[in-house]
Amino acid sequence: MAKEGHKYIFVIGGVMSGVGKGVVTSSMGLILQSKGYPVNLVKIDPYLNVDAGTMNPTEHGETFVLKSGLETDQDMGNYERFLGRDLTNDDYMTSGMVYQTVIERERALKYGGKCVEAIPHVRDEIVRRIEAAASYNGSRLSVIEIGGTVGDFQNALFMEAARFMKMQYPDDVLFVMVSYLPVPSTIGEMKSKPTQNAVRDLNSYGIQPDFLIARAPYPLDDKRKEKLAVACSVRADHVISAPDIKSIYDAPLNFEKDQLGDMLLGALKLPVRKASGLAGWKKFVDRIASSKKEVKIAIVGKYFDTGDYVLSDAYLSVIEALKFSAASLGVKAAITWVNAKNFETGKMKVSELGKYDGILVPGGFGESGIEGKIKAIEFARTKKIPYFGLCYGMQLLTVEYARNVAGMKGANTTEIDAKTPYPIVAVMEDQKEKIARGKMGGSMRLGTYPAYLKKGTIARAAYKAEMVQERHRHRYEINNHYIPELEKAGLVFSGTSPDKQLMEIAELPKSVHPFMLGTQFHPELQARPLTPHPLFTEFLKAALAGKR
Repeated sequence: MAKEGHKYIFVIGGVMSGVGKGVVTSSMGLILQSKGYPVNLVKIDPYLNVDAGTMNPTEHGETFVLKSGLETDQDMGNYERFLGRDLTNDDYMTSGMVYQTVIERERALKYGGKCVEAIPHVRDEIVRRIEAAASYNGSRLSVIEIGGTVGDFQNALFMEAARFMKMQYPDDVLFVMVSYLPVPSTIGEMKSKPTQNAVRDLNSYGIQPDFLIARAPYPLDDKRKEKLAVACSVRADHVISAPDIKSIYDAPLNFEKDQLGDMLLGALKLPVRKASGLAGWKKFVDRIASSKKEVKIAIVGKYFDTGDYVLSDAYLSVIEALKFSAASLGVKAAITWVNAKNFETGKMKVSELGKYDGILVPGGFGESGIEGKIKAIEFARTKKIPYFGLCYGMQLLTVEYARNVAGMKGANTTEIDAKTPYPIVAVMEDQKEKIARGKMGGSMRLGTYPAYLKKGTIARAAYKAEMVQERHRHRYEINNHYIPELEKAGLVFSGTSPDKQLMEIAELPKSVHPFMLGTQFHPELQARPLTPHPLFTEFLKAALAGKR
């Protein structure tokens, strides 16, 4: 259980999803942390999936893997990036997790023969998890984001848990609603009625918001603030304007200008403190704003198809990692999305990649777009354009090299072609039984593992270390049977597991190519605004050196 007097701030969405609850939660966490308060952030996702690992990235966005290996929502990535530290399993919750725990407890007769019901048993499990996260983290404040929006049927029990906690700890719980105020183009006026209705929906759960974060295309005027204050029973100075901004990393600085942190602390009856820990953050934001020179990067992926729109969230951590390293170099990463399928259909010529300074192939699964990615990798290798492959991007780098340099015609990954004459990439031994049993969720090689780096390689020079810890999410690996042939043909496996059984990094020597490197792990998951990932930085350095 949490300590007596622990403070809780619930962040709830109104009107529509995707308006920035995760950024608001991250920003509040950063601000309160910068004022010297130990903070933990919790994400609640209302879906029945036990974790985020089995969901389609074009529908839900990327899966963010924690150090422990738990597959979570992409908001957990924002939390880690803003707080600058690793989060734990206790900081994430889904309806699936909650129901699974309650049902397992019932099956084990832990309820003493009682009729197990949504209230109180499911509600109490939600409360237990929120309090356990606070206790485990040893924090003073918890900021809890409830996914989705008010009124979503699947959110009802989480709202009830939040209301119940307010009833238990009336002086220790705050509610913040993040809502959207549209400006219809045909009207030209900011409309507050959708937010008024959202607050009314929230009231129906027995919850009254203490703060409104008013997301809108433009800053909120005083008239709108006063109207919301009267209609929603919220103090006018607790209606915080949150207009569209160029970078999400501006958000905490903007909120601090409006003294949101001090108002939250005042409402929780905690001492107000100066945000002395934001200096480094401000320098980072200033570097982003002042960077004029561009480095052009093509991300050749496949998870872009969502109707007529491009869903860049499928590769969110990759994008942010590029931004962090670019800012550290005083440049801006100009990213272009390239659908690998277009190279297969002829809709786009692979030679069009020649206008970019660097090419990156991120992770993925399945057959779709794979031959297009291999064409892009071959182009990067032969034209000596810096190339960075992540997970599948490393596996396909190896397949392309085997086919076109090592003379292994028809080489492939068994994920695509089980009958390939050269299974360069094959399913991991410990995964075969899991696949045969249909045990797919949460069963890949997940979480942090060590890798040892060879001297005299790009990887070793970038990390400036002999051993590193990186996060994984994969089911296939480079087939060790073909390592001698590949190395003889010139490919260098510069990073391996401690027992040398797993190839973690593949690269070409600098004497052959300015930067041709792939990682079996996902380095983007550990990139932070104030501590960019060294491999992303090295990739952009090479791209700048050969800038077109």
